[in-house]
This record gives sequence, C-alpha cells and structure tokens, in this order.
Amino acid sequence: MARPRNQTARREQLVAAAGRVLLDRGSSATRLSDIANEAGVTPAAVLYYYRDVDELFSEVFHQGVTEYCDRREARIQAESDPEAQLRACIHSGVPWPGESETASRILVELIPVYLRNEAAARQQMAFVERQTNLYKRILERGAQQDAFTLSAPAGFLARSFVALEDGLVMDVLLGDLTPEDEYEFLISYATNMVKTKTGNNLQLS
Repeated sequence: MARPRNQTARREQLVAAAGRVLLDRGSSATRLSDIANEAGVTPAAVLYYYRDVDELFSEVFHQGVTEYCDRREARIQAESDPEAQLRACIHSGVPWPGESETASRILVELIPVYLRNEAAARQQMAFVERQTNLYKRILERGAQQDAFTLSAPAGFLARSFVALEDGLVMDVLLGDLTPEDEYEFLISYATNMVKTKTGNNLQLS
C-alpha cells in the first residue's frame, strides 16, 4: 500500500486520533486497533508510520508538550515586567477548563508510558526542564532589575514551582481541587518566597 502524498497530514491525523482515544480510555487500555478505528484507517496503516503504539504515544507527548509550552511562553512574553510575567507563568500552568485542561489531561494520561519507556522518560525530563527554565528566567530577571528579592536561588524556586504544579494538577483533574484552588496555592507560595524591592510580599492577585 502506498503512503499518501501528504505524510505530515496523515501523521497529524493519527496523533490527533491517539489523543482522543487516550482521553477516553487511558494509555493502559488503548490498543492499536482503537486508534486505527478512531482515525478511520486500518491498523496496518498506523504501523506504516509508527513502529508501535508506544512510538505513537511518544509523538502525542512531544506534540502536546510543544503546544503546551509554546502557549505558555507566548502568554509570558505578552507581559513586560517581571511581576506580571510571574503571574502569567503561574496562571498558564493551571489546567483551566478548555484547551489547557485537555492538554494537561493528555500529558497525565501518558505517565505510565514514560515511567517504563526510556525515550519517553527523556521527553518528560526535558519537559520539566523547559518549564523550570520559564520560572527561572522570570525570577532571575526580576532579581537583576531589583524588582524581586528571592528567598532562595532562582533555580531552586523555579523547580519548586514546577513540583507544586505537578503535585496539584492531579487533584484538579480528579476534582478534589478547582483550578482556582491551585492558582491560589501557587500565588500563596509566590508571595511568601518572592519579595519586592521594598521588602513587602509580592502581590500577584
């Protein structure tokens, strides 16, 4: 069977189908045939582009991370001063209803994959590093401009923000917390760990 001329479009079709099945069934219950049925192709057609389901999941993860981080970075870059950027960074890491929640849910559904797949694990570590660097750059810029006084090194605080996000996102997706609750937790952490140049708590809300 010949591949379609537009291979990029077919790959995007398969990745989108895999993402929808993940949301519906989870990674452990998703089968090659499920993805093929969702995409309207045969299992053989899927294997023409991806070696197995794990390789396709890896592409879903890569695309999801790229879109998630790109949106987050664009939101931060739309702000000019460090305080507004920190607020935007915190807000953009919360799984608000809509596109943000869907992206977060897909990435969480893939946790079993990167726990047992070395390539996926490396992707996850790079994802954490990219998000940590978002916070680190904001905190360092604020400190350099004397807008912030940091209670700990920027890298430590940045990784702490990401760890809090990762810990709280599951509670939000399970319905134990609301997105507003997570945002409040993160804002509270920021106001206690980052001071303004006058020595006051950073006001982000």
